[in-house]
This record gives sequence, C-alpha cells and structure tokens, in this order.
Amino acid sequence: MSQAIAAPTENGNGVAFTVTALDFTRHQCIISAEALAALSSHRRGNAEPLEIFRAYEAKICGVARRLIAANVKGDPLLLEPHSFH
Repeated sequence: MSQAIAAPTENGNGVAFTVTALDFTRHQCIISAEALAALSSHRRGNAEPLEIFRAYEAKICGVARRLIAANVKGDPLLLEPHSFH
C-alpha cells in the first residue's frame, strides 16, 4: 500500500517537504528560510516561502536527492545556503 506524500508546508524555519530518493525511499527534508532567501536573492519583491519553494522546487529536490545519495544524515535533512554551492 502506498502512502500519500504530504504537500510542502511552511514550518517557521523554512519549508518542509518530502523527496523520493533514487532508491524509491522517501525522506523528510527542510529547506531553511535563509536558503530560500539566497535562492531568490535576484528576484524582485517579497515572495512567500512557499512561492519561492515552488519556483525552485526542481533545483531544491535535486540537491536533496544528491545529499541523500551522498549519505548526508538528517531526519529531517536540512538544506541550508551552503547546500547549493
């Protein structure tokens, strides 16, 4: 039986989301508010964290999958600004 994957949600520290790794396991992740701000630094206006997440979702999930594949630990896995360099 498959479990439903929760939609990304704001949690006060950033955005919590679930990513499916290459081995089909699901991992809980959080991208920090600071990492979201760094990703959107070239955008104008004040976007909400979920808006920024959605705009960069493919990049964010790709980084999360690479960190998981590299055995970076965390439950949830925390993505910070340095995770994107």
